[in-house]
Amino acid sequence: MAVGGSSVGVLDYGGGVTFSVVVTSLMAASCGLIFGYDSGVSGGVTQMDSFLGNFFPDVIDGRKSAKVDAYCKYDNQWLTAFTSSLWIAAALSSLVASRVTRRVGRQAIMLIGGVLFLAGSVINAAAVNIAMLIIGRMLLGFGLGFTLQAAPVYLSETAPARWRGAFTSAYNAFVVVGILSATVTNYFTNHIPGWGWRVSLGLAAVPGAATVLGAFFVSDTPISLVMRGQHERARAALQRVRGDDADVDAEFKDIVRAVDVARQNDDGAFRRLFSKEYRHYLAIGVAIPVFYEFTGMIVISIFSPVLFRTVGFSSQRAILGSVINSMTNLASTLLSSVVMDRVGRRFLFVVGGLGMMICEVTISWIMADHLGKHGGVTTMPRSYATGVLVLICMCTFSFGLSWAPLRWVVPSEIYPVEVRSAGQALSISITLCISFVELQVFIALLCAMKYAVFLFYAAWLLVMTVFVVMFLPETKGVPLEAMQSVWARHWYWRRFVKEDARQDNQVNCL
Repeated sequence: MAVGGSSVGVLDYGGGVTFSVVVTSLMAASCGLIFGYDSGVSGGVTQMDSFLGNFFPDVIDGRKSAKVDAYCKYDNQWLTAFTSSLWIAAALSSLVASRVTRRVGRQAIMLIGGVLFLAGSVINAAAVNIAMLIIGRMLLGFGLGFTLQAAPVYLSETAPARWRGAFTSAYNAFVVVGILSATVTNYFTNHIPGWGWRVSLGLAAVPGAATVLGAFFVSDTPISLVMRGQHERARAALQRVRGDDADVDAEFKDIVRAVDVARQNDDGAFRRLFSKEYRHYLAIGVAIPVFYEFTGMIVISIFSPVLFRTVGFSSQRAILGSVINSMTNLASTLLSSVVMDRVGRRFLFVVGGLGMMICEVTISWIMADHLGKHGGVTTMPRSYATGVLVLICMCTFSFGLSWAPLRWVVPSEIYPVEVRSAGQALSISITLCISFVELQVFIALLCAMKYAVFLFYAAWLLVMTVFVVMFLPETKGVPLEAMQSVWARHWYWRRFVKEDARQDNQVNCL
């Protein structure tokens, strides 16, 4: 057995991939369009001359100056606040959403998130000053926080255990589709003088409307319904997603038993999460989102048009580079969805981490070589800039194969039901808070550190890959109700697992 791994023999409830579970999961996963579109659209808009001329004319003046370092031409805190304000609002709303979810269910939370996103997109499209931009972005963030809380858990609780990785990673696939849609939109709206940016920001209402409409046509998850005392609806929902011919008695009994255990410890979920009994869940639940942020790929993805503009591409070519990068991300995400439940989570984490580390070290070397030969004031020659584009696409491929989808899959499946909403909220809030800080300071870091900023991220990639090898248990194919078994088998975390859970693990393996 590999270090940190687990070969688990657990109960398989059966049940195949039905039409109902596919439709329901696609609707929930489509919430990722909200996340993806807004992540992709802001980076392209912030380098459009029509947008900068309306709100940030100083950036245009600095970009034209021959005295300004090429790495510092977009270093404006209000400009980065336009992008980052969404993330701090999303962090705050995700904490509120965790409490509301337990009362009204995952489905209602997705509906609330869609409505908020619709409102934010309308305000952004009609903005006449920076204050309206920030208010609109924060409303988008509130909607994002609600949907991030509900959608991945909805997918995890609905999907069959043997295909849970593929279904949950569909959320990330929709995120990537949203990013690709945004970059393609920016490519065309960049041609529209004066108001093209309004079209880009206004079209964010489309995924918001899709989420609102879709939420009316799906039921809540069986676990969420049982938690609210609706057992008959829960069993009917489970039968529907598993198929009319499936025997769901065993799975439904385990769901009810898990929820009963959760109710016995219903108060103080966040406090309980920090106790020794739940320390292994907390460690992985915190490590995954922290490491995810320090891959460096979030800022590269969002600021890729600005980054390509920095290394010497024109505005239109910079957006085209982002389109190519988004298509690469989509291809690797789809590949990950196919292989995840076959090769496991740990293998993809390691392969993707090593791939990103090699690419980021090479990007840093290219930028350092240019800096040494040409200085920081001139933009890169075409050969250097093309090399950076190819390496960023390779880095994105590694990211889309590993950390991008697995960041949503692993936290949504490791927590026991009594702390699942709290754990998911904690993981999401950590991600969003770090994203806010990272997005706010990345352009300033690029200006100050230049090529060394990629060495910083590469060092983190080495640390997180070692952590995965040593401490992340394999969760491939394990039903949520039997997830304790992977901890009971782990060489390190088993010391935190209750004795009765170890005994259950021995029974399951017989």
